[in-house]
Amino acid sequence: MKRIWLTGASSGIGAALAEQLLVRGHRLALSARRTEPLEQLAARWPGQVLVVPGDLGDAEQVPAIGARIAEEWGALDQVILNAGTCEYLEVRRFEAALIERVMRANVLSVAYCLEAALPLLRRGECPHLVAVGSSVTWLALPRAEAYGASKAALRYLCESLRVDLAAEGIDVTLVSPGFVDTPLTRQNDFPMPLRWPVDKAARHIAARLDRRPLEIAFPTPFIATLRLLALLPQRLQLALGKRMARTTTEDRTP
Repeated sequence: MKRIWLTGASSGIGAALAEQLLVRGHRLALSARRTEPLEQLAARWPGQVLVVPGDLGDAEQVPAIGARIAEEWGALDQVILNAGTCEYLEVRRFEAALIERVMRANVLSVAYCLEAALPLLRRGECPHLVAVGSSVTWLALPRAEAYGASKAALRYLCESLRVDLAAEGIDVTLVSPGFVDTPLTRQNDFPMPLRWPVDKAARHIAARLDRRPLEIAFPTPFIATLRLLALLPQRLQLALGKRMARTTTEDRTP
């Protein structure tokens, strides 16, 4: 039975993954800004859930979450950094504040959590660090400047940490989903090929965590297509991207 800190646990992949891990008997410290869904899980799984809510993008709140986990459990065996967001950029009204928001949610919040989590992982059993990124890092897509840049930064952060933490026996796994049916993706106004139900995605991730792979990427046909397209010459990638981009001058927010 592992002691796991799971962030972004109030909805989407995080909530579904929490269910999968609780069924397997693990103890979960659950974080999100919304407390009610976490309390509901705690009521359904008494003795297995520690509710530690907060805004993970706030550098002052995260240390208190880490301190609470340390007080209750003393250590962590696994950390799953799943919290994040997505906003699309309309280039005709470029907004630096949008990029800042997405970077804070997807990169800085991870850094704040790492600062709190790594000391606890070092005291855990067979420690394992997991972060949820995105398949978008393999191919530049229209309007994904902020989201794609944040997930590319997360990929590099994880791959570099994997090297530096290896000597301490802390394994690092990056999860790179394709499209998953969540409240966040339902706001998208474009086709989402091979979109998976969130429960299927959560089962897929949970079933592979014990193997500690370097990466969990799915669905396989979608990932393979992206990786093949990423091998095209840059001019061809640009031509492909232009075909996917909007051709109207109308600005629409997803």
